[in-house]
Amino acid sequence: MTERLTIGEFSRITHLSIRTLRRYHEQDLLVPAEVDPVTGYRYYSPGQVRPAQTIRRFRDLDLPLADLRRFLEAETGAHGGAADRDTARQVVAAHLRRLEDRLGRTQRAVEALRELLDPGAERTVTLEVLPPQRVYAVSLDVPEGAGLDWYDAAMRDLDAAAGHRPVLPPGGRYTHELFTEGHGHATVYLPAETPLPPGAPATVRELDLPARTAAVATHTGPHEDLDLTYGAVGSFAARHGLRAQNIVEEVYLVGPRDTGQPERWRTLVAWLTAPEHP
Repeated sequence: MTERLTIGEFSRITHLSIRTLRRYHEQDLLVPAEVDPVTGYRYYSPGQVRPAQTIRRFRDLDLPLADLRRFLEAETGAHGGAADRDTARQVVAAHLRRLEDRLGRTQRAVEALRELLDPGAERTVTLEVLPPQRVYAVSLDVPEGAGLDWYDAAMRDLDAAAGHRPVLPPGGRYTHELFTEGHGHATVYLPAETPLPPGAPATVRELDLPARTAAVATHTGPHEDLDLTYGAVGSFAARHGLRAQNIVEEVYLVGPRDTGQPERWRTLVAWLTAPEHP
């Protein structure tokens, strides 16, 4: 080899420590252009500078090792064809989406913390009577650690029952245990004006929601800081001496079903207080 750099020279050029270069070699991320079989000295080529710096940037951005290997294999593919380029682009695009999601969560956490640290910040809560409603409903006991698959399944059944008829926003009624214990009873519903049609999923039933008094607030934006709105309505109820029911109700005025822009979501949170009227 006429052009070769010792590991020390390569380290100075790339600003990667010798220890890091050795680790990249051990992980098969950046294999030296030449390794002396007698001394074990590593030598690199000038053409490896940009790949080394690329690897560093990806690792700085926490790209998983498996994805990084996929990217490097595609970049150095023997054919360099469209399939390799597509694979490389897919790896990068998927990780950029993860980074954007993480950045969004961090920004929302910062905004929530600023609100919590501001003594003058207070979410608007009012005492209201929610009107009676006839709804299609799916009720179930949510087991611990269930994630949100149960909600998605309930909504699919409700959509199948409602068909293409226009409906008001969906909602849900949840026992407090669902939040305090991680499991509990839930009822997901869609307002409906007509009787349940024949052939509707067996999980769906008709339900008449009575008029109910509640401390109400409208949460704006993603649901990561929904706890702040819950804190506001619960505090309002406590300050006004309102006896809480064991149910909280959410109405998804604008949600993921309506727009992929979380900043436009609006969720009504109703902390049911007075006894419900028959």
